Amino acid sequence: MRWGAEPLGHLIEFRQVYKIYPMGDQAVHALDGVSLAIDRGEFVAIVGQSGSGKSTAMNIIGCLDVPTSGSYCLDGVDVSTMDDDQQAEIRNRMLGFIFQQYNLIPKLNVLENVELPLLYAGVSAEERHHRALHALERVGLADKTKNLPSQLSGGQQQRVSIARALAGDPSVILADEPTGALDSRTGREVLSFLQKLNAEGNTVVLITHDNSIAVRANRIIRLQDGRIIYDGPAHDPAALVQPKEPGEEEQMA
Repeated sequence: MRWGAEPLGHLIEFRQVYKIYPMGDQAVHALDGVSLAIDRGEFVAIVGQSGSGKSTAMNIIGCLDVPTSGSYCLDGVDVSTMDDDQQAEIRNRMLGFIFQQYNLIPKLNVLENVELPLLYAGVSAEERHHRALHALERVGLADKTKNLPSQLSGGQQQRVSIARALAGDPSVILADEPTGALDSRTGREVLSFLQKLNAEGNTVVLITHDNSIAVRANRIIRLQDGRIIYDGPAHDPAALVQPKEPGEEEQMA
């Protein structure tokens, strides 16, 4: 649960969330009874190696998947039992996604790429234009509206994807390995921009396997084998300690 200051009201809450996938005659617990809460205005990194459950957690937070059991509440509404259409509406209204590979449409210019989710959400042309321009101003790309993605650097393309997320005025910015396709310097710039957005009051949830990226958040939630093994301040040394693999203690005994 949230550490430090008095909670402002949980924006994201998992209550005993399980996600179980059948694999042959076995069941894989991608999430194994996870409970967590994230408040408005937090910058949280969900961290773990491949197979830890972090991608499954991201998919559930992003309303791209539902728990096998347990509940997920977003801004006080239980979305874990919603159908696909209801989840799509929640995604359009409350969530902004930033992906590792940018996911820009090559044939659309920068402004059109930022407007696209607003078009799907049924926003009027005039309002789409206004919101997309404002989002591009926030990321310092107001002079690139007519450029195609291929005419931009990797860092600029990622900033376009950030603007696309911001244009919908989301409750949560969900960033999935946002620096994975960037060189280290450009990656640091993107992370600094996410910190700036958080300082302006945006809630940011960052998914990563990289400790050096996770520490740019204020709080780290570390997953291993579908369970939370650390939840607390990013600057605490315990946040970066890799625990022993399950069974190591038994083998040593």
